[in-house]
Amino acid sequence: MRAFFILIAAVAMALPAAAAEQPVELKKAPGLDKVEGNCSGCHSLDYIVMNSPFPSAALWDAEITKMIKAFGAPISEADAKTIADYLKANYGS
Repeated sequence: MRAFFILIAAVAMALPAAAAEQPVELKKAPGLDKVEGNCSGCHSLDYIVMNSPFPSAALWDAEITKMIKAFGAPISEADAKTIADYLKANYGS
């Protein structure tokens, strides 16, 4: 019975957080399909929106390189260029 009450309390606390969560909508532009297909496999796309006020073109290039070389993201060179172009055009400073 105690486990049941703990479960109910956990669900009750989680519902407000889940209700407030909104899906991330990235800007519709060429390359969005590559961003969604490659980036969302490892992290939320809100990472892009949250950090977008700060990166310059060089920083976006560095971030993509870091994702591939340091974190092992399986992104082809062609897709990396498309992703970089999308991020720089739509979320660069």
